[in-house]
Amino acid sequence: MEVRCTGVDPLRLGSPNTAISLIMSALFGVWSVQTLEMSVGKVPFLEAVNGSTVMLPCTYFSCIGIKDLYFNWQFNDNGTKQKVCESVIPSEGVMPHVKVFKERVTFVGMNRENNISILLWNITFDDAGQYTCFGINPKEKGKNHSAIFNLIVVEELRVVDNTVTIIIASCVGGAIALLMGFMLIKNFTLFVLAKLEEKNKECLVTSSGIDNTENGLSGSKADSKPTPKKK
Repeated sequence: MEVRCTGVDPLRLGSPNTAISLIMSALFGVWSVQTLEMSVGKVPFLEAVNGSTVMLPCTYFSCIGIKDLYFNWQFNDNGTKQKVCESVIPSEGVMPHVKVFKERVTFVGMNRENNISILLWNITFDDAGQYTCFGINPKEKGKNHSAIFNLIVVEELRVVDNTVTIIIASCVGGAIALLMGFMLIKNFTLFVLAKLEEKNKECLVTSSGIDNTENGLSGSKADSKPTPKKK
């Protein structure tokens, strides 16, 4: 691999150890980007009703791909980790053959989507707890990673009180309606004032014409005809 350090002159470095440190840091940074990552999603927990069926999500990601990726699901039973299922994915696009060690568990992952999720059927209160999705990628020299998903089992789902939300929504809606009403009244008032101003201008013009006529000004209807000259 060719490593280039832009803007750094090796002759100006304090010692050879400094150059080696920079090279090792660059190599470590490149290698860290390629590390395997397991993910259970943005919300790593689920509250489900006793007797229902739930999915425990997990996906993997690697910048350089996988080769003989080993993964498993483990359940933390009062401090003792029990293996739920395990398998090895030879390469991308190959559907793994999964060994299941726990009842009411079905593998539903699809390797082409990097998905290794499982289903838990007819869950009980004993199924509640931490589930760990673990993976090792030999292509990255045994780099491994894990993610934890918490399952909460309840008798029934809690009813969410939306009173505060309704009050806030009502206040916001009322404020918007009040603002729209104010804008309508304002526009109507401006329209009426414009009409009144226009009418006043017409009245002033008419009144000026009448005054000119009464005063006998030139160009008005009150102009008298010239007196004929006597012969």
